[in-house]
Amino acid sequence: MSAIPVRWLTVFLDFPAGSFGAGMAFWREVTGSTLSPFRGAAGEFATLLPPSGDPYLRVQRVAGGSGGHHLDLHVDPALASVEQAAERAVALGAKVLHRELGLVISASPGGFTFCLVRWHGEGTVPGPVRLDGAGASRADELCLDIPAGTFERERSFWTALTGWQGQDGARSAQPVRLELRRAGPDDRVTGHLAFACADREWLAARHAAAGARILAVLPHETEMADPADRFYRLTDDSAAGR
Repeated sequence: MSAIPVRWLTVFLDFPAGSFGAGMAFWREVTGSTLSPFRGAAGEFATLLPPSGDPYLRVQRVAGGSGGHHLDLHVDPALASVEQAAERAVALGAKVLHRELGLVISASPGGFTFCLVRWHGEGTVPGPVRLDGAGASRADELCLDIPAGTFERERSFWTALTGWQGQDGARSAQPVRLELRRAGPDDRVTGHLAFACADREWLAARHAAAGARILAVLPHETEMADPADRFYRLTDDSAAGR
C-alpha cells in the first residue's frame, strides 16, 4: 500500500465540558446545521447535520485538556482495512494511541490527532448555507498549523499518507481541504477551520452576533474566535466553498 484510500474526511471540534454547550450551539448556528442524537459511552459527541449533503463536522465533549480539533480519515474497506491503513500510517511515522474494532486513534509525527475509521459511502459534499438569507458560506478548510522546524517532516507525512499534493483532483471530492501552513514556535501541530464566504464583512458581524469575537480584519481574511476561544478564519471566496 502506498497512500491509504481516503474517501471522506470528518472534522471533530473538541470542547472541554465547561464550554461544550456554548461551543456546540455556536457551530450549529453558523453552519446552518441541525444536531444528531448524542452518542458515545457518556453521550459525549454528536454530528452537525447539514441542510443538504453528507455530514462532515462533529462536536465532542472531552474529559481533559483545552480541546481543539481532530480529524477522521474514512478508509475505503474495498481497498484496505482500518488496521492496514494504521500499519501504513505507523510506517510513515505516526504513533498509535488507541485501538478498537473499526477505529485506530493515532498522532502524526508532529502530534496532531487523527482517527482511521471505515468509510460508509459518504460522498455528497454539502453546499454553502445562507444565514438569514444573506451571503453564502461554508466551512471548507481544515488548516494544520505546523511549527516551522517540523514543517517538512509533517508535510511529507500527510502527502505520503493521503497521496494528495496541492490542489489536485482527488481533493475535490472531499468536504474540506486539508491545508498545511508554517506556524509559530509551538511544540506541536494544531488545527483550525476556515469558512469560505461571499460577504466576509457581513458574515463576521453575523458570527459575532452568535457569540464569536473578531480578532483581526486582514486584506483577504478575518481572524475570529468562537465562544470557547477557538481560533478560526473567514476567507474571501465568491464561490463560497463550492
